[in-house]
Amino acid sequence: MIDIIAGLKGHGKTKVLLQKVNDDIKLTHGTIVYLDKNSKHMYELSNQIRLIVVPEFNISNTDMFIGFIAGILSQDHDLDKIYLDSFLTIAAIEDNVEPVINRLKAMSEQFDVDFIISASCEKSAFPESIQQYVSMDL
Repeated sequence: MIDIIAGLKGHGKTKVLLQKVNDDIKLTHGTIVYLDKNSKHMYELSNQIRLIVVPEFNISNTDMFIGFIAGILSQDHDLDKIYLDSFLTIAAIEDNVEPVINRLKAMSEQFDVDFIISASCEKSAFPESIQQYVSMDL
């Protein structure tokens, strides 16, 4: 499953994402990983959630990002959900988000992992094929 929380910068996407991940950890039997652009929210996350600060791994393009996600998936067979905060930044997306979302969708189906994404743009800015995944537009 792909779940996108969309909205312009400063509209509360991260707050929603943090609440959602902390609620989800109480209900899941697997593990949850939270990817972010910095460690600013480290103390707002449950200690059961693994925080990964993506820029520490020098991801410079979307292919590297997808490989990074594949590496995370290969290391944890109990992984239930991956939360992606500041998605457009950490995934190094410069213009077209569609191929990256499509690859994440394929990985989600193959490995039975949900991706919950916050993206700093309005729902209407996404291609029509991606808008179906937007559950919240702030």
